[in-house]
Amino acid sequence: MDKDLIYQILGIVSEIPKGKVASYKQIAILANHPQNARLVGKVLKHSSLYGDYPCHRVVNSVGRLVPGWTNQRVLLENDGVIFKSNGNVDMKKCKWEI
Repeated sequence: MDKDLIYQILGIVSEIPKGKVASYKQIAILANHPQNARLVGKVLKHSSLYGDYPCHRVVNSVGRLVPGWTNQRVLLENDGVIFKSNGNVDMKKCKWEI
């Protein structure tokens, strides 16, 4: 995988403000790879190899959290992110608008 693209994705993630979330697709679009939302997920899965990034602020397009990452909700709640009753992030209130 291209290291420039990895750092570009991680750079975008690092700009997500506290209290906001972005979707994998949104980050892929910002990185000029609109068809590669899954690639964003793969980069984020290994982000600790490159430094400390707020990857917990990335969710899917309907606000669903990463399956199996039990601490993600706690991290987002600590950031002030609002959840709906179904457990998803309230994207209308918390989506990062650029």
